[in-house]
Formats: sequence, C-alpha cells, structure tokens
Amino acid sequence: MAVQVKIPSLGESVTEAVLGSWLAQEGQTVAVDEVIFELESDKANMEIAAEVAGQLHILKQEGDTVSEGDVVAEIDTAAASAKPDTPPPSQASGDKAASEVPAQPAAPAASQPQASSNESSEAEPFLSPAVRRIVKEENLDPATIPATGPGNRITKADALQAAEAVPTSPEPTGKPPVASPASSVPGEPRGETRVRMSRMRQVIARRMVESQRTAAILTTFNEVDLSAVMALRSEHKEAFREKHDVGLGFMSFFAKACCAAARNVPELNAEIQEDEIVYREAVNMGIAVGTPKGLVVPVVRDCDLLSFAGIEREIARLAAKGREGKLGVSDLSGATFTISNGGVYGSLLSTPILNPPQSGILGMHKIEKRPMVVDDAIVIRPMMYLALSYDHRIVDGEGAVTFLVRVKEALEAPAKLLLEI
Repeated sequence: MAVQVKIPSLGESVTEAVLGSWLAQEGQTVAVDEVIFELESDKANMEIAAEVAGQLHILKQEGDTVSEGDVVAEIDTAAASAKPDTPPPSQASGDKAASEVPAQPAAPAASQPQASSNESSEAEPFLSPAVRRIVKEENLDPATIPATGPGNRITKADALQAAEAVPTSPEPTGKPPVASPASSVPGEPRGETRVRMSRMRQVIARRMVESQRTAAILTTFNEVDLSAVMALRSEHKEAFREKHDVGLGFMSFFAKACCAAARNVPELNAEIQEDEIVYREAVNMGIAVGTPKGLVVPVVRDCDLLSFAGIEREIARLAAKGREGKLGVSDLSGATFTISNGGVYGSLLSTPILNPPQSGILGMHKIEKRPMVVDDAIVIRPMMYLALSYDHRIVDGEGAVTFLVRVKEALEAPAKLLLEI
C-alpha cells in the first residue's frame, strides 16, 4: 500500500514553504520516525519524519515551493514487509563495495583478508545528505563531531554546532568579497558579486512587504530608566539562579511588563479576522532569538500566567532548541504579541515591523547611560529607547501611548510587577 507523505501544518499565517533537502533517497527503505526531508519556511526549518516504514518514492524536488497538504512523496509499505532484512539506507552507501563482493564460504578467522576493510567501513560514521553538505562546506572532520542522534549518528544540529566552534577562515562564504585598498586602482572598472537569495529569504521579504501593505503600521516611542531593574537584578541574580537554576535576564521584566500593559489595553493583544476583532485572553509572547539560520520568533505560551522564573526557563529552552535547529511548528505559532531586542546588536532606535496577524510588537534597544533631569538635578541613568509598532486599524494612538507608558511605569518600578499591582 502506498501512503502519501504530505506537508504538515505550517503554523499561523504561514501559507507556503520550500522543500529544503531530501535526507533520504529515491527508492530507499525508510523506517518509522526516520527524518526524510527538511522543510524551510520564513519562521524556521523543520525536519519531517516518515510516519510509516517502506520504500520511498519522491514526487517533489528540492527547492520546490509547497503548501500545507501537498503530497511530496509516497511510501510503499508493502516493500518494507517484503524486505525485512534490507539494510537501512545509512549503511547502503557506506557498505556498497562490500555488498558487491560475491558471497564466499566461511573461512577461519586467520584467513579472512576482508575483515579489515569491512571494519574500517563500519567505523566511518554515516552522514545524511544535509550533514554531509555542512561537513563539506565547513571543512569539518566527522570523526571530531560529537554525535547525539539515534545509533550514535551525527545530526544536523551536531554539525551546525561543530561549525560554530570552528574559527572563521578566509574561505568563500557566499557574501561579496571585500577587496583590500591595495587591490583596486581608482578609476578602473570594479567587479561585482551576485548571490541568489535563499528561498527562505525570499519568503521573508514577501511577508514583510505584505505586512506593510495590509496593516496600517504606526510606531510610537518612549524611553525607560532601567536603574531599578538593574539594581534588582544585581541584588538577587545569584539567589535567583541558585533557587531556580536559570539566569535572571532583562527579557522576563519586559515580558511581564507587556502582559500587565495588555490588561489595560487589550487591543494590543488582538487581531483582525475579516470584519471582526478577536481579543485574546491569553498572552502568548513571541520572543525573537538569533539562531545559525537567522532570526526566529518562538512563543512563550500563557506568558501572563508564568512567574519570572517560568518565563526565563521557557525562553532558555526555546533558545536552545533554536540554536540546535529543533524548533517545530508548535514552538513558532500562536503568538499574540512580540518582543524584539535589537539592543543586543547595538541598535539605539528602530521601528519594528508587525508580524501578521498580531497588532503589536515592542522593540527593545541598547542601554546607554545618559544625563537625565531627576528632581531638578542632572544625574546619569541607564536609559533605553522603546518602540511600539502597532496596527492603527485596531489600536488608536491613545491606546498605543497608554500601553507604552504602562510598560515604562512597570519597568521603572519593578516591585509592582512582583506584587502584580
């Protein structure tokens, strides 16, 4: 029986993805839960596993654009039952030479010259196509990569982590080369380098344009004095880590402040569906984090019900999955509000773009000491600019400013967050 392999749900507001790479080959016998291909969307890369065992027949090729429900392959389950002793595909390529040798009668151990070659073949780790590509591009030695996959296999996450640990080299990276001043003569024609946009980057570009075309995006700004937050963190961070086994970062303060502000201005936690406004009771907070594949926005669900420690643990868990390339659709869908921290990259001020269908996104920025007037005296304070982009179709200017002021007040008096007042 042929079982169809379909594209799963891509998550909220994601309509299409790109078939990144096949990790199993045409005609290969695959096992249940064996990862057979990668799927790239504008939010994350996903590894899709076989739901049944059998022989794989590929219908869609790498680079094809696919949508939820599209059939990309079929798995012949009859082939699996007919060939129970078929070696797994991971051994097929590595032991090809050995399998082509005609079967010989058993001989005493001392007269088996093939043993050493077989042993060396088995000692070589199997690499999936995706891992093999990373190893080749990053010039890695598979023998030095710690393997965490089933059967002590090297996973894609293992390879990416190993690549991050390797010092940068002058090898070509796909980015335009930077010429040294001595290599160019003023007035002479200069070359150019063209690099094709990845399919994921094309999807991101299209969605950003769509966001600005379909939503009435406006941004309001304020600044916050983080003296109280920094003092509170400094005083209690060691005890916090000792008790909760997680660090106390800035993000939990901002997340709690936004959850509190959403109670006063619920339209910032709402969305438009046709001619209706849907107000969400739960605040599912999207937190933008950097990964080897780029920026992704995993979701801290029911953030308004979590403690500071709960928020920090969830952020740490999701960030780790993001770095390992293991974020799934459920980790990336369902956000009702988003926080993006451009300050970690040195941004002093920016206007974040909405992530449809959300009606609000808060931009955090670099903390910088500035002279401020406090009680008619000039003092130095650690200040941060805040930017709230919002959908003006739902949120009026008064509501947006009120929301941002509530966030500012909560951060400047963090005891209110702890006491929930």
